[in-house]
Amino acid sequence: MKEGFVQIDSLSIASDFAEVNKVELLIDNVCNRLAVNEDYYGNVLIAVTEAVNNAIQHGNKMNNSLSVDLFVGDKETDFCFSVKDAGTGFDFENLPDPTAPENIEKEDGRGIFLMKSLAEEVSFFDNGSNVQIYFTKK
Repeated sequence: MKEGFVQIDSLSIASDFAEVNKVELLIDNVCNRLAVNEDYYGNVLIAVTEAVNNAIQHGNKMNNSLSVDLFVGDKETDFCFSVKDAGTGFDFENLPDPTAPENIEKEDGRGIFLMKSLAEEVSFFDNGSNVQIYFTKK
């Protein structure tokens, strides 16, 4: 996480979509504790669960012996979710544009675009196996 953020919570789940409900509970608790503007709650829920789903499916290749680790950081006006998988990463600098005509009808490939649209900032580390998603509270 960026400088100035203090870790306030964490969660580790198995790489299994059935575990995503634990992530949703974490998001609920964090948003309540930090008094996040309720208009932003849906953005946080969608962006973070998308990052976790990507970590389960693409990072850890659905191997439920591997974990997805989440960390929550807090700062005066902002907060952050860090999502880390055990995968080797991906080329996050060269993603196909999901709004391009040749990609419009594809069923996948929109997750990172969606995360970037819903959050204040999305940053990748460790070759893409760690994504940090920043939101404003108000």
